[in-house]
Amino acid sequence: MSASIKVLSSVVANQIAAGEVVERPASIVKELVENSLDAGARKVEVQTEQGGVKRIMVRDDGHGISEQDLPLALARHATSKITDAEDLLTIGSLGFRGEALASIASVARVTVTSRTADAAMGHMIAVEGGELVAEKPAAHPVGTTIEVQDLFYNTPARRKFLKAERTEMQAIDQVVRRLLLACMDVSFELRQGKSMLSVQAGESEPRLKRVLGEGFIGESVFVDERRGDLALRGWVGLPTHNRRQADQQYFFVNGRVVRDKLVAHAIRQAYRDVLFHGRHPVFVLYLELPAEGVDVNVHPTKHEVRFRDSRQVHDFIFGTLNRVLRDVRPEHAAPASVAVLDVAEPIPETSRLPGLVPPRPSFAPSFQASVAQSGIAGSTPAALAPVEARDEEAPLGYAIAQLHGVYVLAQNAQGLVLVDMHAAHERLTYERLKAQVAAEGLKTQRLLVPVSVSVGESDANLAETHEQALASMGLVLQRTGPQSISVREVPQALADGDSEALVRDVLSELATYGITTLLADRQEDLLATMACHGSVRANRRLTIEEMNALLREMEVTENSGQCNHGRPTFTQLSMAELDRLFLRGQ
Repeated sequence: MSASIKVLSSVVANQIAAGEVVERPASIVKELVENSLDAGARKVEVQTEQGGVKRIMVRDDGHGISEQDLPLALARHATSKITDAEDLLTIGSLGFRGEALASIASVARVTVTSRTADAAMGHMIAVEGGELVAEKPAAHPVGTTIEVQDLFYNTPARRKFLKAERTEMQAIDQVVRRLLLACMDVSFELRQGKSMLSVQAGESEPRLKRVLGEGFIGESVFVDERRGDLALRGWVGLPTHNRRQADQQYFFVNGRVVRDKLVAHAIRQAYRDVLFHGRHPVFVLYLELPAEGVDVNVHPTKHEVRFRDSRQVHDFIFGTLNRVLRDVRPEHAAPASVAVLDVAEPIPETSRLPGLVPPRPSFAPSFQASVAQSGIAGSTPAALAPVEARDEEAPLGYAIAQLHGVYVLAQNAQGLVLVDMHAAHERLTYERLKAQVAAEGLKTQRLLVPVSVSVGESDANLAETHEQALASMGLVLQRTGPQSISVREVPQALADGDSEALVRDVLSELATYGITTLLADRQEDLLATMACHGSVRANRRLTIEEMNALLREMEVTENSGQCNHGRPTFTQLSMAELDRLFLRGQ
């Protein structure tokens, strides 16, 4: 016999909600500080004991809660931030569900003391396990103080899932650091035992240094881009400033900290061929768009969002960051009038894109003579233009020697520049090949025998829905049955590959992100291989003129600081660093 259906008590319902909202002490700190920010606070103070399990206190100087509203503040689904269903479409506050305080109060002892500007004194209310235990007037400045004590005292099983005290403290510290980056105009203070974190409202640089380290400012680029209703600003670390873990990535949507697969994919693609494999970029980015363009009512923790036009958001983020990173050059680089250094060896026929002609070598006659003596065939060389008059402001300076046929040594105003000859030329060749392919336009190859691919019905629907978009990228698919599609055309550069595997990978990316960059990625991978084979090799002797030509082209080429595998192409040793090596002045 089936059990009868019963309405759960408010205490049980609140504890179920607490399972979603109150994951750990850091979750409580996040909810309470966000409430303070919604209340217009300009100063927020957080104190914890025993990793937040014994006590969490959050105090602010916001507009406070009136005496008559104080009991409602701890009631479930009671909020001052929305009134009807239409408000859910244009949420501008950080909180709006009206669940946090009620959920916290159901699993801890909570005291709320508050005062509004027009009240003669404050008022206090205390709740234990969701039950009211005290309510009385209290002395308090304008603002609100909330104390949460003995977390999970009435649900001891939940305590077993908490981590060590130090781990919980680190989680709280990370939450506060995210919020202090979100609100630069608010002062924050965090006390955890002997640990103290304090930042004043004002300039962003001290906060960035405090959260991301002293070196981030000098190793980052500021972004400020607007396109229609979308705006993106913030700081992105240079490809050389990277991390083993993705622990210094902060992304905010309308001031809200979010973790979004679409955003992560766009940023990852922007760094794709400038970041060393296995490493992660560092960034602090703020995306702003109309409230109706993003749905924040996706998950109780409010970490996830859903964009109304995800494709537009993805393209905007990727396009902006890709352009910013590609525009990074050695400081104060000016257009050079020297001829460019080109490939020393012909590109193997098996690696060429159909219809793609390798660039013509343009080495100096002396170097070209050595190429001829080595028996390597090449196109007719173009004469090297005269090296321009030496300017001490040239970012990469001027060549003085070549070390073991691998590194170019150059002198600039700051000191010594070391250049990895092969890595630098590989990037230059890669960028030239990409520009050449882009100029020729996308070419497709019609398959003599169409390839039939068996897929799930959802993937077949996806292929049919995105048929035109995929065709514009060179992949022509036709649905031939409920669970089958036929591959008619593929990009010419990928014609010799596994068409079935390509289609499955493309559909998988479409299902996950709603967008695919796989076709472009595969073509760029082939160009990268061609650039590697076609770049000047180690132990190839260059003349001073050829080395200077390489330096000048690096100064005006996009992404020239890294090869297309993400390895650095040059490094700078200042005179101060060299002096320290030899103990000069000590």
